[in-house]
Amino acid sequence: MTTALITHTACLDHDMGPYHPECPDRLRVVLSALEAEEFAPLLREQAPEATIEQLTRVHPLHYVEGIIAIRPNIGELVPLDGDTSMGEGSAEAALRAAGGAVMAVDAVMEGWARTAFAAVRPPGHHAEPERPMGFCFFSNAAVAAMHARIRWGLQRVAVVDFDVHHGNGTQAVFESDPGLFYASSHQHPCYPGTGSASEHGVAHNIVNTPLRAGDGSAAFRAAWGDIIIPALDAFAPELLIISAGFDAHRDDPLAQLRVETEDYAWLTDRLVAVADRHCGGRVASLLEGGYDLNALAASAAAHVRSLMRA
Repeated sequence: MTTALITHTACLDHDMGPYHPECPDRLRVVLSALEAEEFAPLLREQAPEATIEQLTRVHPLHYVEGIIAIRPNIGELVPLDGDTSMGEGSAEAALRAAGGAVMAVDAVMEGWARTAFAAVRPPGHHAEPERPMGFCFFSNAAVAAMHARIRWGLQRVAVVDFDVHHGNGTQAVFESDPGLFYASSHQHPCYPGTGSASEHGVAHNIVNTPLRAGDGSAAFRAAWGDIIIPALDAFAPELLIISAGFDAHRDDPLAQLRVETEDYAWLTDRLVAVADRHCGGRVASLLEGGYDLNALAASAAAHVRSLMRA
C-alpha cells in the first residue's frame, strides 16, 4: 500500500496579490520537493472540484453560492476580510482544495492508498460556516470529515492540527458534535485569538494545547506526546485527518514558535501509529499554512516521507 499525492494546477491560480504570504509559490515549492526520486512511488492524482452537496454539509448554501459567484476580472481582487481576497482563479482553487480533501478521504477509505496528502491551496482551517477569513474560503478538513461520515458511514472522525494558528473554523464545526474530535497545538496569543485550553466542546472532543512565543521542539513534542495523542487514543477515531500547517517552524515569518523540520517527521510517525491502532492506518493529510518557502518545502517533504513509511 502506498501514499497518494493529490493536487491540481488550478490551486496555483489563486493569487491575492504581490507580497501576500499565502502565495502560489508555496504550492510550487512543495510540489518541487516532492519531485525528488525518493517520492517517485507516490500515486499522483488530480484534485476534483468539491460538489455543492459536499460543501453544504458544512457551509450554508447561500454562503457556498456566494463564494463561487465571486469571479473578478483578470488583475482584480475582491477583498473578503483584511487579509483574504479573491482573484479570477480563486473560486476554482477553493473548490479544488476542498475537493482534494474529499478525494484524500476516498483514497484511504477505498483502500487504493494507505495514506494521502492533499497538496492544495487555499488552506481551510480558519473558514467558519458563514465566514471566510485567515486566507481560507471553505473549511476543507471539516468538509472531508463530513464526507467521511455521510459517504462512508463513519461514527468517529478526528482532525488534528499542528498549524501555528488555531483552526477556529474546524473547531466551530466540531465543538457541538461528540462524534467529531478536533485537537490543535498553536501559538497563543496569536491570530485568530481562539484556542484556549478551556475550550472543550460538548464531550471533551476539543483539545487545545496553546504554546507560547519562543517555544520549540520540547514544548511542541510535550503538547502532542503528553496531551493530544493520549486524548486521540481515547477517542479511537475510525479515520484520522491532519491539518498539516508548517508555520510553527522556527524560520516562519508569521509567528514565533521554534519547531524544527525533524519535529514534523517525529509527529507524523506518531500520528500514523495512532491510525494503525484505531483505523487501519488510514490518514488523510491536508496542506494548511507555512510561509517560509524553504522551511515549508523541507517540512512538507519530511511529513510525506513519514506518511510513505506507513
